[in-house]
Amino acid sequence: MNQPIQLGAVASFLGRKVEGDDRVVLTGVASLEEAGEGDLAFVRSVNYQERARASGATALIVPEGVEAGERPVIRSPSPGLDFARAARRLVPVSHGAPGVHPSAVVGANASVHPSARVGAKAVIGSECRVGAHTEVHSHSVLYPGVVLGEDCQIHAGVILGENTEVGSRVVIHPGVVIGADGFSYMKNDRGRLEKFPQLGRVVIEDDVEIGANSTIDRGALSETRIRCGAKIDNMVHIAHNCDVGEDVIIAAQTGLSGSTRVGRGAILMGQVGSAGHLRVGEGAFVGTRAGLHRDVPDGVRVWGSPQMEERAWHRSVAALSRLPDLLRRLRAVEKRLGLRRSRSEAETEETE
Repeated sequence: MNQPIQLGAVASFLGRKVEGDDRVVLTGVASLEEAGEGDLAFVRSVNYQERARASGATALIVPEGVEAGERPVIRSPSPGLDFARAARRLVPVSHGAPGVHPSAVVGANASVHPSARVGAKAVIGSECRVGAHTEVHSHSVLYPGVVLGEDCQIHAGVILGENTEVGSRVVIHPGVVIGADGFSYMKNDRGRLEKFPQLGRVVIEDDVEIGANSTIDRGALSETRIRCGAKIDNMVHIAHNCDVGEDVIIAAQTGLSGSTRVGRGAILMGQVGSAGHLRVGEGAFVGTRAGLHRDVPDGVRVWGSPQMEERAWHRSVAALSRLPDLLRRLRAVEKRLGLRRSRSEAETEETE
């Protein structure tokens, strides 16, 4: 249920001030275009000022330079961030009643905190520990020895492999598999593949969020670790022995090969692929569809496959767009000089 609250109370919660009537009552949040009576909305920048004036929102969170007429506003240097915090206050996440559903299975010597909730047909393996206020939703499976911290959300259909350790305030979305075997094989003297042992585990530190249908393999002999505050999008694969640093962002469909190290605060955009045993430095940025074949230094921005530093990549893309014209000019020069072309070159020209 949404919690009606006066604008002044929201501003106080955010540490901001209200310009206008701080007694208006808010009952929800919405976008500028869809907001109506009782809704709080936010304005990203002055570029959205006309949309703000046309909005039906009762109140707005706005940056400096944006005027909203007679409507009360909260002035903020970070409107999006303050809106997100206000939304959590106005529209709190609903939680089910604590307890273990009758159809759930709890193994021997497992410990479920009295304030935790285990949903229908979930499986809590032997020696597992589920912390206070953590929710394990329906059809999730915790293999033996899994440890979950406090205030976690383990959504439906999640599978956590043996001895996986999860910190506090971690959100794992539906269909995630953590702790499956890594992909590692050796050829024997007959040329056949034999599996290399996968005996390690996965450690997920505090405040991590992992998107739906992502997979994180356990270490071969040690561990795979996702450090505090990392945010992983849907359908990401992280192979064995990887180490993902604090506050890293990894967007959808990215794949990290084994033993990749990603430094604190790095950003990997969608569909990035890395070769194994590489390091992506602290604060680095890796553009969409980049293919990493060597280390990325701290703070460097790279694009392309194979990777190039950002400026070089922009020059290459610009040059590629001019290539057809350059080829036509080259052929014209060759014709004037009477140079012979190969048959394949002539056939290529005919098809253009």
